[in-house]
Amino acid sequence: MERAFPKFGYNPITGEWNDSLKGDYFWSSVNLSEAVPDVMTPSTWSLLWIYFFEIHPVDFPGNHPICGNICGRPYVNLSMTSSLYHAVGLDASKEKFGDLLGSTPPEFDIPYLPFSPLTVIWRVLPGMVKDQQLTRRDCGQIQEYLTFLPKWIQSMRPRVQQCTDVSNLLSLWMDSIRPAKVRADRMLRSITTSLSEPATKLNLELTALVGEAETNTLLSNLSGVGGDLESLGPLMGLAKVKDGRMNREEYVERYGHRGPHEVELYFPASSDDPDWFEKRLAEFTRSPVDVDALLAKQHAEFDAAWRRFEVRFPNKYQAFRHKLDLVIAAAKNREAIRSESIRLSRLIRQFVLQAGNMTGIGDDIFFLSLDEMTELLNNNKQSLSRIPARRNMYQCYCALPPYPALIYGRFDPFQWAVDPKRRNDFYDARKKEVVAISTAIKGFAGAVGCVEGIVRRIDCVEDGNQILPGEILVTTITNVGWTPLFPRLAAIVTDVGAPLSHAAIVAREMGIPAVVGCGNATMFLKTGDRVQVDGGKGTVEILKQSQEKP
Repeated sequence: MERAFPKFGYNPITGEWNDSLKGDYFWSSVNLSEAVPDVMTPSTWSLLWIYFFEIHPVDFPGNHPICGNICGRPYVNLSMTSSLYHAVGLDASKEKFGDLLGSTPPEFDIPYLPFSPLTVIWRVLPGMVKDQQLTRRDCGQIQEYLTFLPKWIQSMRPRVQQCTDVSNLLSLWMDSIRPAKVRADRMLRSITTSLSEPATKLNLELTALVGEAETNTLLSNLSGVGGDLESLGPLMGLAKVKDGRMNREEYVERYGHRGPHEVELYFPASSDDPDWFEKRLAEFTRSPVDVDALLAKQHAEFDAAWRRFEVRFPNKYQAFRHKLDLVIAAAKNREAIRSESIRLSRLIRQFVLQAGNMTGIGDDIFFLSLDEMTELLNNNKQSLSRIPARRNMYQCYCALPPYPALIYGRFDPFQWAVDPKRRNDFYDARKKEVVAISTAIKGFAGAVGCVEGIVRRIDCVEDGNQILPGEILVTTITNVGWTPLFPRLAAIVTDVGAPLSHAAIVAREMGIPAVVGCGNATMFLKTGDRVQVDGGKGTVEILKQSQEKP
């Protein structure tokens, strides 16, 4: 049975959804906006609801949302999670939440909720133990699952397409597709958990020994010699097609479900565009960069860094290489599970479209939750009158700029968007006066290297054709849909991101300097500016500003 949405800041009639109105919480989208960069339709949010809430075995105390929808975009409630650790005397801000906090401004503190230690022990601890048990079980089944899921999805496509009976279509959802989504989300949660904590801990331990820049190089070979990390797959696959090692059909089947908007059900898949592959291959062929050579060069630097480490710390070398091997295996598994989970989401889009066609409402169905969709398939049409208002609210949210990655308190994006003094990096409802915005551009040391070059600022991957070879990409955030652009870049700078974000991982693999999670890069940098990017220090220095208007 599907769980109903709690009525936090949700108005089902107008489509407004603002969970920041629930209370004074500290919200973060740092590790979510990469996966979900677009404003969500109701169908997509209800699909993500399964991952955020349904598969979570922990019974959280109080009526506090662990995750929320703030005007169409997902955020994690860090007040909730940090308060649980604080209640039992732990400060997990660095070890647990590094990929959730990003480069948090120093004046930003996380408020704690008044949980007692006893409440945490009795209510939360049993669920955490259960979660660990499920994680161990799932991680032991990964290879078998990665073999099973693509074949299962392939077998389901014709069943959905050929289904002409509403009751049979509903049965497909309730008995097959929805349970498969629950299982896929559980697997993704488990492998993400098994990676994030060991990776963060290894990063901190290495940084304490050799510094941030050297640590970046030591952790730069998650893909191995063959570049077989799924984040690199769409790019490496093009190299294989160009060399005759893969044909068009194999590439489309392997990577056609990946793209910059892959999570949003409302958007078609990349491969739905009949010219998509040819355009991508032509763009790759025009690139002057040898991708295999880039990877080989970075692998050589990786080997050299570990030889230096062995010389300096001979007694620690084997133990740290073992830790690294575990992180590499977990990273590859996470990327593979994420890719197959997206493939499943594309099947769900096909199913939702079929439901829209069979009920006569077409793509209006994306503005219903999945619960409402099942009600419609049961001939309950009560929600149909709400679709126009929801579509209008969705379009209003889409017209706004991306919200700050960090938000404290009640947030109104419409008021924020028209404020000429607004901050794009964070929002704090407690501040009566606007805090001065630092002109320093600093973030995480995403990938080591120091280069000077010309900025190319773009807001969406569809404008990637504007990038000239050797320019420095400045944007809000990247995901797997941006990967084919990377070889032509001299460096990468993002507003949002953390050490395990897409831009940081792929840049490290290819040896491209990167500074991620700056918060304010797009506020100060525009196309034509000349800058120096130091990926080892995590800094961007403006050397000369362009006279052109942004």
